[in-house]
Amino acid sequence: MVLDISVVVIYAAAMLLLGWYGMRRAKTQEDFLVAGRNLGPGLYMGTMAATVIGGASTVGTVRLGYVYGISGLWLCAALGAGLLVLNLFLAKPLLRLRICTVTQVLERRYSARTQQASALVMLAYALMLAATSVIAIGTVMQVLFDLPLWISILVGGGVVVIYSAVGGMWSLTLTDIVQFVIKTAGLMLILLPICLYRVGGWDQLVARLPASSFDVTYIGWDTIATYFVIYFFGIMIGQDVWQRVFTARSERVAAVAGSLAGLYCVVYGLVGALVGMAARVLLPELDNPNNAFAAIVQASLPDGVRGLVIAAALAAMMSTASAAMLAGSTVLAEDLVPLLRQGKPLADVRWHRLLTLLVGLAVLGIALVVDDVLNALTTAYNLLVGGMLVPLIGAIYWRRATTAGAIASMLLGCATAVVFMVRDGLAANTPIYASLAMSTASFILISLAQRSQQRSLSGIQS
Repeated sequence: MVLDISVVVIYAAAMLLLGWYGMRRAKTQEDFLVAGRNLGPGLYMGTMAATVIGGASTVGTVRLGYVYGISGLWLCAALGAGLLVLNLFLAKPLLRLRICTVTQVLERRYSARTQQASALVMLAYALMLAATSVIAIGTVMQVLFDLPLWISILVGGGVVVIYSAVGGMWSLTLTDIVQFVIKTAGLMLILLPICLYRVGGWDQLVARLPASSFDVTYIGWDTIATYFVIYFFGIMIGQDVWQRVFTARSERVAAVAGSLAGLYCVVYGLVGALVGMAARVLLPELDNPNNAFAAIVQASLPDGVRGLVIAAALAAMMSTASAAMLAGSTVLAEDLVPLLRQGKPLADVRWHRLLTLLVGLAVLGIALVVDDVLNALTTAYNLLVGGMLVPLIGAIYWRRATTAGAIASMLLGCATAVVFMVRDGLAANTPIYASLAMSTASFILISLAQRSQQRSLSGIQS
Protein backbone atom coordinates (compact mmCIF):
# COMPACT_ATOMS: atom_id res chain seq x y z
CA MET A 1 0.00 0.00 0.00
CA VAL A 2 2.91 2.35 0.70
CA LEU A 3 4.08 1.89 -2.89
CA ASP A 4 0.57 2.64 -4.21
CA ILE A 5 0.33 5.81 -2.13
CA SER A 6 3.77 6.89 -3.35
CA VAL A 7 2.71 6.48 -7.00
CA VAL A 8 -0.46 8.54 -6.44
CA VAL A 9 1.46 11.25 -4.55
CA ILE A 10 3.99 11.48 -7.40
CA TYR A 11 1.12 11.75 -9.88
CA ALA A 12 -0.57 14.52 -7.88
CA ALA A 13 2.74 16.40 -7.59
CA ALA A 14 3.22 16.12 -11.36
CA MET A 15 -0.22 17.64 -11.94
CA LEU A 16 0.65 20.60 -9.71
CA LEU A 17 3.98 21.04 -11.49
CA LEU A 18 2.25 21.06 -14.88
CA GLY A 19 -0.25 23.56 -13.49
CA TRP A 20 2.63 25.84 -12.52
CA TYR A 21 4.16 25.48 -15.99
CA GLY A 22 0.79 26.29 -17.55
CA MET A 23 0.63 29.43 -15.40
CA ARG A 24 3.82 30.65 -17.04
CA ARG A 25 2.23 30.24 -20.49
CA ALA A 26 -1.12 31.83 -19.58
CA LYS A 27 -0.12 35.47 -19.97
CA THR A 28 -3.28 36.82 -21.60
CA GLN A 29 -6.99 36.33 -21.15
CA GLU A 30 -7.16 34.30 -24.38
CA ASP A 31 -4.28 32.10 -23.18
CA PHE A 32 -6.08 31.44 -19.89
CA LEU A 33 -9.51 30.71 -21.39
CA VAL A 34 -8.77 28.97 -24.73
CA ALA A 35 -5.00 28.25 -24.80
CA GLY A 36 -4.41 31.00 -27.34
CA ARG A 37 -6.62 29.14 -29.88
CA ASN A 38 -3.49 27.29 -30.98
CA LEU A 39 -3.79 23.54 -30.26
CA GLY A 40 -2.68 21.06 -32.90
CA PRO A 41 -4.24 17.61 -33.53
CA GLY A 42 -2.39 15.69 -30.81
CA LEU A 43 -3.09 18.13 -28.02
CA TYR A 44 -6.65 18.74 -29.23
CA MET A 45 -7.57 15.05 -29.43
CA GLY A 46 -6.07 14.29 -26.02
CA THR A 47 -7.64 17.22 -24.20
CA MET A 48 -11.05 16.66 -25.83
CA ALA A 49 -11.15 12.97 -24.91
CA ALA A 50 -9.86 13.68 -21.40
CA THR A 51 -12.56 16.30 -20.87
CA VAL A 52 -15.46 14.04 -21.85
CA ILE A 53 -14.25 10.84 -20.16
CA GLY A 54 -14.27 11.62 -16.46
CA GLY A 55 -15.17 10.20 -13.08
CA ALA A 56 -18.78 9.34 -13.86
CA SER A 57 -17.76 7.78 -17.18
CA THR A 58 -15.14 5.62 -15.46
CA VAL A 59 -16.69 4.68 -12.11
CA GLY A 60 -20.21 4.86 -13.55
CA THR A 61 -19.52 2.67 -16.59
CA VAL A 62 -17.81 0.00 -14.47
CA ARG A 63 -20.86 0.07 -12.19
CA LEU A 64 -23.18 -0.28 -15.20
CA GLY A 65 -21.07 -3.17 -16.50
CA TYR A 66 -21.29 -4.84 -13.09
CA VAL A 67 -25.10 -4.57 -13.04
CA TYR A 68 -26.10 -4.75 -16.74
CA GLY A 69 -23.14 -6.32 -18.49
CA ILE A 70 -21.80 -5.15 -21.84
CA SER A 71 -24.80 -2.85 -22.39
CA GLY A 72 -23.23 -0.55 -19.81
CA LEU A 73 -21.15 0.88 -22.67
CA TRP A 74 -24.07 3.06 -23.84
CA LEU A 75 -23.32 5.94 -21.49
CA CYS A 76 -19.88 6.49 -23.06
CA ALA A 77 -21.23 5.66 -26.52
CA ALA A 78 -23.73 8.51 -26.24
CA LEU A 79 -20.96 10.87 -25.11
CA GLY A 80 -18.73 9.78 -27.98
CA ALA A 81 -21.50 10.17 -30.56
CA GLY A 82 -22.17 13.70 -29.36
CA LEU A 83 -18.48 14.53 -29.60
CA LEU A 84 -18.31 13.13 -33.13
CA VAL A 85 -21.26 15.19 -34.39
CA LEU A 86 -20.07 18.33 -32.63
CA ASN A 87 -16.62 18.25 -34.21
CA LEU A 88 -17.78 17.21 -37.67
CA PHE A 89 -20.69 19.61 -38.09
CA LEU A 90 -20.68 22.38 -35.48
CA ALA A 91 -17.00 23.09 -34.82
CA LYS A 92 -16.49 24.90 -38.13
CA PRO A 93 -19.08 27.67 -37.59
CA LEU A 94 -18.16 27.92 -33.89
CA LEU A 95 -14.49 28.54 -34.61
CA ARG A 96 -15.38 31.33 -37.02
CA LEU A 97 -17.29 33.18 -34.28
CA ARG A 98 -14.13 33.46 -32.10
CA ILE A 99 -16.13 33.52 -28.88
CA CYS A 100 -15.49 31.97 -25.46
CA THR A 101 -18.87 30.80 -24.15
CA VAL A 102 -21.99 29.01 -25.38
CA THR A 103 -24.13 31.82 -24.04
CA GLN A 104 -22.50 34.37 -26.35
CA VAL A 105 -24.19 32.59 -29.28
CA LEU A 106 -27.56 33.24 -27.65
CA GLU A 107 -26.63 36.85 -26.99
CA ARG A 108 -25.84 37.41 -30.67
CA ARG A 109 -29.13 35.83 -31.79
CA TYR A 110 -31.45 37.19 -29.11
CA SER A 111 -30.26 39.83 -26.60
CA ALA A 112 -27.99 40.39 -23.60
CA ARG A 113 -30.81 39.30 -21.28
CA THR A 114 -30.81 35.88 -22.91
CA GLN A 115 -27.06 35.59 -22.38
CA GLN A 116 -27.44 36.32 -18.68
CA ALA A 117 -30.30 33.87 -18.13
CA SER A 118 -28.49 31.11 -20.02
CA ALA A 119 -25.30 31.81 -18.10
CA LEU A 120 -27.08 30.90 -14.86
CA VAL A 121 -28.17 27.58 -16.35
CA MET A 122 -24.68 26.88 -17.70
CA LEU A 123 -23.08 27.76 -14.36
CA ALA A 124 -25.36 25.32 -12.52
CA TYR A 125 -24.48 22.61 -15.05
CA ALA A 126 -20.73 23.26 -14.73
CA LEU A 127 -20.82 23.13 -10.94
CA MET A 128 -22.70 19.82 -10.88
CA LEU A 129 -20.52 18.30 -13.61
CA ALA A 130 -17.35 19.18 -11.72
CA ALA A 131 -18.86 17.79 -8.52
CA THR A 132 -19.46 14.39 -10.17
CA SER A 133 -15.76 13.88 -10.79
CA VAL A 134 -14.71 15.23 -7.41
CA ILE A 135 -17.13 12.77 -5.77
CA ALA A 136 -15.62 9.98 -7.85
CA ILE A 137 -12.12 11.02 -6.75
CA GLY A 138 -13.25 10.88 -3.15
CA THR A 139 -14.89 7.47 -3.61
CA VAL A 140 -11.76 5.89 -5.06
CA MET A 141 -9.43 7.37 -2.45
CA GLN A 142 -11.81 6.42 0.37
CA VAL A 143 -11.95 2.73 -0.60
CA LEU A 144 -8.31 2.29 -1.55
CA PHE A 145 -6.60 4.36 1.13
CA ASP A 146 -9.14 3.90 3.94
CA LEU A 147 -9.69 7.65 4.32
CA PRO A 148 -12.90 9.38 5.36
CA LEU A 149 -14.84 10.47 2.28
CA TRP A 150 -14.74 14.16 3.17
CA ILE A 151 -10.96 14.14 3.51
CA SER A 152 -10.62 12.28 0.20
CA ILE A 153 -12.81 14.87 -1.53
CA LEU A 154 -10.92 17.82 -0.09
CA VAL A 155 -7.45 16.40 -0.83
CA GLY A 156 -8.13 15.01 -4.31
CA GLY A 157 -10.42 17.85 -5.36
CA GLY A 158 -8.07 20.41 -3.86
CA VAL A 159 -5.29 19.38 -6.24
CA VAL A 160 -7.63 19.98 -9.20
CA VAL A 161 -8.72 23.37 -7.87
CA ILE A 162 -5.12 24.53 -7.50
CA TYR A 163 -3.79 23.59 -10.95
CA SER A 164 -7.00 24.77 -12.66
CA ALA A 165 -6.87 28.17 -10.98
CA VAL A 166 -3.20 28.94 -11.55
CA GLY A 167 -2.85 28.17 -15.26
CA GLY A 168 -6.31 28.00 -16.82
CA MET A 169 -6.62 26.26 -20.18
CA TRP A 170 -2.89 25.84 -20.68
CA SER A 171 -2.62 24.00 -17.36
CA LEU A 172 -5.64 21.93 -18.26
CA THR A 173 -4.26 21.06 -21.69
CA LEU A 174 -0.90 19.94 -20.33
CA THR A 175 -2.43 17.93 -17.49
CA ASP A 176 -5.09 16.50 -19.83
CA ILE A 177 -2.47 15.04 -22.17
CA VAL A 178 -0.67 13.29 -19.30
CA GLN A 179 -4.01 12.15 -17.89
CA PHE A 180 -5.13 10.86 -21.29
CA VAL A 181 -1.97 8.72 -21.64
CA ILE A 182 -2.15 7.45 -18.06
CA LYS A 183 -5.81 6.46 -18.11
CA THR A 184 -5.50 4.80 -21.53
CA ALA A 185 -2.58 2.70 -20.35
CA GLY A 186 -4.01 2.07 -16.89
CA LEU A 187 -7.49 0.93 -17.87
CA MET A 188 -7.06 -0.50 -21.36
CA LEU A 189 -3.58 -1.99 -21.17
CA ILE A 190 -3.31 -2.95 -17.49
CA LEU A 191 -6.63 -3.29 -15.64
CA LEU A 192 -8.73 -5.01 -18.32
CA PRO A 193 -6.13 -7.67 -19.29
CA ILE A 194 -5.39 -8.48 -15.64
CA CYS A 195 -9.09 -8.72 -14.79
CA LEU A 196 -9.71 -11.09 -17.71
CA TYR A 197 -6.69 -13.15 -16.64
CA ARG A 198 -8.02 -13.39 -13.07
CA VAL A 199 -11.40 -14.55 -14.38
CA GLY A 200 -9.74 -17.22 -16.49
CA GLY A 201 -10.04 -15.64 -19.93
CA TRP A 202 -12.90 -14.68 -22.18
CA ASP A 203 -14.39 -18.19 -22.30
CA GLN A 204 -14.69 -18.26 -18.50
CA LEU A 205 -16.24 -14.79 -18.48
CA VAL A 206 -18.89 -16.05 -20.90
CA ALA A 207 -19.43 -19.25 -18.93
CA ARG A 208 -19.78 -17.58 -15.52
CA LEU A 209 -22.12 -14.75 -16.46
CA PRO A 210 -25.72 -14.98 -17.65
CA ALA A 211 -26.39 -14.58 -21.36
CA SER A 212 -28.09 -11.25 -20.66
CA SER A 213 -24.71 -9.78 -19.70
CA PHE A 214 -23.69 -10.04 -23.36
CA ASP A 215 -26.86 -8.49 -24.75
CA VAL A 216 -26.01 -4.93 -25.85
CA THR A 217 -29.62 -3.82 -25.25
CA TYR A 218 -30.12 -5.50 -21.86
CA ILE A 219 -29.97 -2.15 -20.06
CA GLY A 220 -33.23 -1.31 -21.86
CA TRP A 221 -34.15 0.73 -24.93
CA ASP A 222 -35.74 3.39 -22.73
CA THR A 223 -32.46 3.87 -20.85
CA ILE A 224 -30.44 3.89 -24.07
CA ALA A 225 -32.76 6.50 -25.55
CA THR A 226 -32.53 8.61 -22.40
CA TYR A 227 -28.71 8.43 -22.46
CA PHE A 228 -28.73 9.82 -25.98
CA VAL A 229 -31.25 12.54 -25.18
CA ILE A 230 -29.26 13.63 -22.12
CA TYR A 231 -25.61 12.97 -22.98
CA PHE A 232 -25.54 13.15 -26.79
CA PHE A 233 -27.22 16.55 -26.83
CA GLY A 234 -25.52 17.61 -23.62
CA ILE A 235 -22.09 17.14 -25.15
CA MET A 236 -23.07 19.23 -28.16
CA ILE A 237 -24.08 22.25 -26.04
CA GLY A 238 -21.90 22.02 -22.92
CA GLN A 239 -19.60 24.94 -22.11
CA ASP A 240 -16.78 22.62 -21.01
CA VAL A 241 -16.72 20.92 -24.43
CA TRP A 242 -17.30 24.05 -26.52
CA GLN A 243 -14.43 25.70 -24.70
CA ARG A 244 -12.18 22.88 -25.93
CA VAL A 245 -13.44 23.42 -29.49
CA PHE A 246 -12.34 27.06 -29.25
CA THR A 247 -8.75 25.92 -28.60
CA ALA A 248 -8.33 24.27 -32.03
CA ARG A 249 -5.75 25.78 -34.35
CA SER A 250 -7.95 25.17 -37.41
CA GLU A 251 -11.26 23.71 -38.55
CA ARG A 252 -9.48 20.62 -39.90
CA VAL A 253 -7.83 19.96 -36.52
CA ALA A 254 -11.24 20.05 -34.84
CA ALA A 255 -12.90 17.78 -37.42
CA VAL A 256 -10.22 15.07 -37.57
CA ALA A 257 -8.83 15.05 -34.03
CA GLY A 258 -12.26 15.65 -32.46
CA SER A 259 -13.76 12.70 -34.36
CA LEU A 260 -10.96 10.45 -33.13
CA ALA A 261 -11.72 11.59 -29.58
CA GLY A 262 -15.37 10.60 -30.08
CA LEU A 263 -14.41 7.11 -31.26
CA TYR A 264 -12.05 6.79 -28.31
CA CYS A 265 -14.98 7.43 -25.93
CA VAL A 266 -16.92 4.49 -27.39
CA VAL A 267 -13.95 2.14 -26.95
CA TYR A 268 -13.45 3.43 -23.41
CA GLY A 269 -17.08 2.61 -22.61
CA LEU A 270 -16.64 -0.95 -23.87
CA VAL A 271 -13.51 -1.40 -21.73
CA GLY A 272 -15.26 -0.04 -18.64
CA ALA A 273 -18.24 -2.35 -19.12
CA LEU A 274 -15.94 -5.38 -19.50
CA VAL A 275 -14.09 -4.47 -16.30
CA GLY A 276 -17.45 -4.28 -14.53
CA MET A 277 -18.40 -7.70 -15.87
CA ALA A 278 -15.13 -9.17 -14.61
CA ALA A 279 -15.79 -7.58 -11.23
CA ARG A 280 -19.22 -9.27 -11.16
CA VAL A 281 -17.48 -12.64 -11.53
CA LEU A 282 -14.67 -12.01 -9.06
CA LEU A 283 -16.67 -10.01 -6.48
CA PRO A 284 -20.29 -11.17 -6.83
CA GLU A 285 -21.42 -10.02 -3.37
CA LEU A 286 -20.59 -6.31 -3.44
CA ASP A 287 -22.90 -4.33 -1.16
CA ASN A 288 -22.67 -1.21 -3.31
CA PRO A 289 -22.12 -1.47 -7.10
CA ASN A 290 -20.85 2.13 -7.03
CA ASN A 291 -17.69 0.73 -5.46
CA ALA A 292 -17.15 -1.89 -8.18
CA PHE A 293 -14.25 -0.03 -9.77
CA ALA A 294 -12.35 0.61 -6.55
CA ALA A 295 -13.06 -2.90 -5.27
CA ILE A 296 -11.82 -4.69 -8.40
CA VAL A 297 -8.66 -2.58 -8.43
CA GLN A 298 -8.00 -3.37 -4.79
CA ALA A 299 -8.70 -7.07 -5.15
CA SER A 300 -7.03 -7.84 -8.48
CA LEU A 301 -3.85 -5.80 -8.76
CA PRO A 302 -0.49 -6.10 -7.00
CA ASP A 303 1.16 -3.21 -5.16
CA GLY A 304 2.66 -0.60 -7.45
CA VAL A 305 0.53 -1.68 -10.41
CA ARG A 306 -2.50 -0.85 -8.30
CA GLY A 307 -1.08 2.62 -7.78
CA LEU A 308 -0.70 3.13 -11.54
CA VAL A 309 -4.34 2.17 -12.17
CA ILE A 310 -5.49 4.40 -9.31
CA ALA A 311 -3.57 7.23 -10.95
CA ALA A 312 -5.30 6.37 -14.25
CA ALA A 313 -8.71 6.59 -12.61
CA LEU A 314 -7.83 9.85 -10.91
CA ALA A 315 -6.59 11.16 -14.27
CA ALA A 316 -10.00 10.53 -15.83
CA MET A 317 -11.78 12.18 -12.94
CA MET A 318 -9.49 15.19 -12.64
CA SER A 319 -9.63 16.03 -16.33
CA THR A 320 -13.40 16.41 -16.33
CA ALA A 321 -13.46 18.20 -12.97
CA SER A 322 -10.91 20.77 -14.11
CA ALA A 323 -12.70 21.34 -17.43
CA ALA A 324 -16.00 21.99 -15.68
CA MET A 325 -14.40 24.31 -13.12
CA LEU A 326 -12.83 26.43 -15.85
CA ALA A 327 -16.13 26.37 -17.77
CA GLY A 328 -17.94 27.72 -14.72
CA SER A 329 -15.42 30.46 -14.08
CA THR A 330 -15.42 31.43 -17.78
CA VAL A 331 -19.20 31.84 -17.74
CA LEU A 332 -18.87 33.97 -14.61
CA ALA A 333 -16.11 36.13 -16.07
CA GLU A 334 -17.54 36.56 -19.57
CA ASP A 335 -21.29 36.61 -18.96
CA LEU A 336 -22.18 37.45 -15.35
CA VAL A 337 -19.47 39.58 -13.72
CA PRO A 338 -19.68 42.27 -16.48
CA LEU A 339 -23.22 42.94 -15.21
CA LEU A 340 -21.66 44.34 -12.05
CA ARG A 341 -19.10 46.38 -14.01
CA GLN A 342 -21.46 48.18 -16.42
CA GLY A 343 -20.53 45.81 -19.23
CA LYS A 344 -16.75 46.02 -18.73
CA PRO A 345 -15.08 42.59 -19.22
CA LEU A 346 -12.34 41.22 -16.98
CA ALA A 347 -9.09 41.68 -18.87
CA ASP A 348 -6.67 40.87 -16.02
CA VAL A 349 -5.72 37.18 -15.81
CA ARG A 350 -5.51 37.48 -12.01
CA TRP A 351 -9.27 38.00 -11.82
CA HIS A 352 -9.84 34.88 -13.89
CA ARG A 353 -7.63 32.90 -11.51
CA LEU A 354 -9.59 34.18 -8.54
CA LEU A 355 -12.94 33.28 -10.09
CA THR A 356 -11.68 29.79 -10.96
CA LEU A 357 -10.56 29.35 -7.36
CA LEU A 358 -13.98 30.43 -6.06
CA VAL A 359 -15.78 28.08 -8.45
CA GLY A 360 -13.49 25.26 -7.34
CA LEU A 361 -14.31 25.88 -3.68
CA ALA A 362 -18.03 25.84 -4.51
CA VAL A 363 -17.56 22.50 -6.29
CA LEU A 364 -15.87 21.02 -3.23
CA GLY A 365 -18.82 22.15 -1.13
CA ILE A 366 -21.33 20.49 -3.48
CA ALA A 367 -19.29 17.28 -3.59
CA LEU A 368 -19.41 17.04 0.20
CA VAL A 369 -23.23 16.91 0.23
CA VAL A 370 -23.94 14.78 -2.90
CA ASP A 371 -23.08 11.09 -2.69
CA ASP A 372 -23.75 9.45 -6.08
CA VAL A 373 -21.77 10.19 -9.24
CA LEU A 374 -24.35 9.05 -11.77
CA ASN A 375 -27.13 10.96 -10.02
CA ALA A 376 -24.97 14.09 -9.93
CA LEU A 377 -24.06 13.66 -13.61
CA THR A 378 -27.71 13.15 -14.56
CA THR A 379 -28.69 16.26 -12.59
CA ALA A 380 -26.09 18.31 -14.46
CA TYR A 381 -27.24 17.17 -17.89
CA ASN A 382 -30.96 17.39 -17.03
CA LEU A 383 -30.44 21.08 -16.23
CA LEU A 384 -28.30 21.69 -19.31
CA VAL A 385 -30.38 19.88 -21.92
CA GLY A 386 -33.74 20.73 -20.36
CA GLY A 387 -32.89 24.41 -20.21
CA MET A 388 -30.53 25.11 -23.11
CA LEU A 389 -31.14 22.71 -26.00
CA VAL A 390 -34.39 24.17 -27.37
CA PRO A 391 -33.39 27.88 -27.37
CA LEU A 392 -30.01 27.02 -28.91
CA ILE A 393 -31.60 25.02 -31.73
CA GLY A 394 -34.17 27.77 -32.18
CA ALA A 395 -31.41 30.37 -32.38
CA ILE A 396 -29.96 28.55 -35.37
CA TYR A 397 -33.00 27.22 -37.22
CA TRP A 398 -36.13 29.27 -36.32
CA ARG A 399 -36.32 32.87 -37.49
CA ARG A 400 -39.48 33.63 -35.48
CA ALA A 401 -37.82 32.86 -32.15
CA THR A 402 -37.78 35.77 -29.69
CA THR A 403 -35.85 36.80 -26.59
CA ALA A 404 -38.89 36.34 -24.33
CA GLY A 405 -39.48 32.85 -25.74
CA ALA A 406 -35.84 31.86 -25.23
CA ILE A 407 -35.72 33.09 -21.63
CA ALA A 408 -39.03 31.43 -20.75
CA SER A 409 -37.85 28.21 -22.37
CA MET A 410 -34.65 28.15 -20.31
CA LEU A 411 -36.20 29.01 -16.97
CA LEU A 412 -39.30 26.83 -17.28
CA GLY A 413 -37.27 23.93 -18.71
CA CYS A 414 -34.87 23.99 -15.77
CA ALA A 415 -37.66 24.45 -13.23
CA THR A 416 -39.55 21.47 -14.68
CA ALA A 417 -36.42 19.31 -14.53
CA VAL A 418 -35.96 20.20 -10.86
CA VAL A 419 -39.62 19.49 -10.01
CA PHE A 420 -39.58 16.07 -11.65
CA MET A 421 -36.19 15.17 -10.15
CA VAL A 422 -37.60 15.92 -6.71
CA ARG A 423 -40.83 14.05 -7.43
CA ASP A 424 -39.53 10.98 -9.29
CA GLY A 425 -35.89 10.80 -8.20
CA LEU A 426 -32.62 11.85 -9.80
CA ALA A 427 -32.25 8.59 -11.73
CA ALA A 428 -35.74 8.76 -13.31
CA ASN A 429 -36.25 9.29 -17.05
CA THR A 430 -39.20 11.66 -16.62
CA PRO A 431 -37.25 14.87 -15.72
CA ILE A 432 -35.51 15.18 -19.08
CA TYR A 433 -38.60 14.44 -21.19
CA ALA A 434 -40.89 16.68 -19.12
CA SER A 435 -38.38 19.54 -19.14
CA LEU A 436 -37.88 19.28 -22.91
CA ALA A 437 -41.64 19.27 -23.46
CA MET A 438 -42.09 22.35 -21.25
CA SER A 439 -39.09 24.10 -22.80
CA THR A 440 -40.34 23.48 -26.34
CA ALA A 441 -43.94 24.48 -25.63
CA SER A 442 -43.03 27.70 -23.82
CA PHE A 443 -40.44 28.62 -26.47
CA ILE A 444 -42.89 28.25 -29.36
CA LEU A 445 -45.98 29.71 -27.69
CA ILE A 446 -44.33 32.77 -26.17
CA SER A 447 -42.29 33.51 -29.31
CA LEU A 448 -45.41 33.33 -31.48
CA ALA A 449 -47.42 35.42 -29.00
CA GLN A 450 -44.72 38.09 -28.91
CA ARG A 451 -44.51 38.17 -32.71
CA SER A 452 -48.29 38.50 -32.92
CA GLN A 453 -48.26 41.34 -30.39
CA GLN A 454 -45.54 43.13 -32.33
CA ARG A 455 -47.53 42.84 -35.56
CA SER A 456 -50.63 44.21 -33.80
CA LEU A 457 -48.68 47.17 -32.47
CA SER A 458 -47.22 47.83 -35.91
CA GLY A 459 -50.70 47.76 -37.40
CA ILE A 460 -52.01 50.27 -34.84
CA GLN A 461 -49.06 52.61 -35.36
CA SER A 462 -49.45 52.49 -39.14
